[in-house]
Amino acid sequence: ATSYPTAPGYQVNVRSGPGTNYTIVRVLPQGSQVRINCQTSGTTETGPYGTSNIWDNIGNGQYVSDAYVHTGSDGYVAQRCA
Repeated sequence: ATSYPTAPGYQVNVRSGPGTNYTIVRVLPQGSQVRINCQTSGTTETGPYGTSNIWDNIGNGQYVSDAYVHTGSDGYVAQRCA
C-alpha cells in the first residue's frame, strides 16, 4: 500500500467504518502518513482537500475521510474495499 500524508495542521479522526456515524477509534496526530489498503464510499465529508464521499481504509476497522488525505486525486487511488 502507498503512504499518503494527512492534511497539515489537522488531527484526523479514525473511525470504525466509512462515515461520521461510526465511532472514533483513535485520532491521527498532525503530520501523519497513512497507508491506504482500500477505499469505499460513505458519508460525504468536506475537508482541506475538498468534498468527498470516499473513505480510506488504513487498518482493520479503521477509516479516514479522503477529504483529509492528500492522494493527489479526487477519485479512487486504491482498490475498492470488499
